[in-house]
Amino acid sequence: MRQSRLLIPTLREIPSDAETASHQLMLRAGLIRQLAAGIYTYLPLGYRVLRKVEQIVREEMDRAGAQELLMPALQPVELWKESGRYTVYGPELIRLTDRHDREFALGPTHEEIVTSLVRDEVNSYRKLPMTLYQIQTKFRDERRPRFGLLRGREFLMKDAYSFDMDWSGLDRSYDSMYGAYHRIFERCGMQVKAVQADAGAIGGEGGTHEFMALAEIGEDTIASCPCCDYAANLEQAECKPEGEAVTSSGSATAAFSKPELVHTPDIRTIEQLSGYLSVPAERFIKTLIYKADGREVAVLVRGDHEVNETKLRHALGAEAVELAEGLTAASVTGAPVGFAGPIGLTVPVLADYVVAAMDSAVTGANQADYHLSGVRPGHDFVPSYVGDLRNVVQGAACPACSEGRLELHRGIEIGHVFKLGTKYSEKLGASYLDAEGREQPMIMGCYGIGISRILSAVVEQKHDAQGILWPVSMAPFQVHLIPVSLKDTHQMQLADELYEQLQQAGIEVLLDDRDERPGSKFNDADLIGCPYRIVVGKQAQQGIVEFKLRSGGEVRSLKKEDVLPELRRL
Repeated sequence: MRQSRLLIPTLREIPSDAETASHQLMLRAGLIRQLAAGIYTYLPLGYRVLRKVEQIVREEMDRAGAQELLMPALQPVELWKESGRYTVYGPELIRLTDRHDREFALGPTHEEIVTSLVRDEVNSYRKLPMTLYQIQTKFRDERRPRFGLLRGREFLMKDAYSFDMDWSGLDRSYDSMYGAYHRIFERCGMQVKAVQADAGAIGGEGGTHEFMALAEIGEDTIASCPCCDYAANLEQAECKPEGEAVTSSGSATAAFSKPELVHTPDIRTIEQLSGYLSVPAERFIKTLIYKADGREVAVLVRGDHEVNETKLRHALGAEAVELAEGLTAASVTGAPVGFAGPIGLTVPVLADYVVAAMDSAVTGANQADYHLSGVRPGHDFVPSYVGDLRNVVQGAACPACSEGRLELHRGIEIGHVFKLGTKYSEKLGASYLDAEGREQPMIMGCYGIGISRILSAVVEQKHDAQGILWPVSMAPFQVHLIPVSLKDTHQMQLADELYEQLQQAGIEVLLDDRDERPGSKFNDADLIGCPYRIVVGKQAQQGIVEFKLRSGGEVRSLKKEDVLPELRRL
């Protein structure tokens, strides 16, 4: 492709509304343009990259035995109501009504649609197992679209769905997709870690893994052990109950044999309390009031820990949990926010393992401007539930091995695989007749990859101060061919000769035939990030060009007849 004919509106200045490196660089390199919040147009360069990723995904899905189809983006809500997800999915589900007042939704995912399809078309064990997939635009009404393609309201996704006769069959299908995902991300040149995760609104009855691209701007935190294979999303990462009790020996509260009222005027936070009482944060118990499916509960964690709402939701068997508003919390505790404590509460009290193991602590007194010291869990109050309710912290003991200490990293979720079991097949009636003629529910799995999100994740991992560093597999063009001067006939003759030769060899070449200053051409080349650069300059008459890798390394001189063999080698 000749660059003079290609729509590549590069920008010199960093867009003011772009917060992340990937968003900034993709705008500056002319890959995307925003139409509305979370909605983007892919310009020619960006669309070429998107198609490269699509093709990698398609090849690995086909290799794993999946069959490609295409389902409607516009979905009747009756199926969502039949599955029970119509209300669970919440405001992210974009709803609309047609001229006949029939309600539809724009698909954020397709479990209901594919299950109804297979229910109507497959009824015998002889057609199972089966895995179907599509590459399609999805829609989610994100509360806060941000970071460019990383959190959008319209995005491209590969979603696959497996149907098996039994759980062992699902295990095989799951393992096949799990392996395919590793191959996809390896081919995209990404640093990715698979972690245990929560199923969220998709749900399911078995295991689930997220594939996280490691990046500092990632919205997810993952915990991993350097001594074993353990890795989990923060929502799912387990905390060991053993050996984490904090004793009061030698502390300011050790002398109290029963709780003592301490005046703490307008002191509400753990940090303020710690300074005021000269007691470390790990000697406090935080009492937080939550609403779980509309009912209030009290949750206790140590002062230096944070509640894990996913673990809390699972402990309660609730569909949704949220921190109660100030007025609700005050009605439960009888005190303003900041002075809640576990003693005397009439709502269920759930305590983290560490809280239950503390021999003495400082808590709120359920009275404005007062706290209690010398509170003993199990004596002064008895929790109705004790379990793992907190987020892991850096350096916590690994739950899977005896030697490791967990390390926390930031990551971007780019893929997720689920064992759904019969969650959808039973509700939507997807069953088959086994070899004995008995009706059985299909055992399902689902597997998603954020194709458009991969673009941003790769740029986050692969860029420098000058621009993008595309891996060869994803680059919009493999070679950027730059004649320094259009007025030099020897340069243009050699550039055209190489352009034709490389194209005939199947190598994708971007020829910068613009009448621009060399500095502008080189800056744009750095920004766009094609892996290999060939500069046709002063030695063109001798048939010599300069060859450089975009990712670094010295500039080398090559004879024109050596260019194609060198590119083939690389």
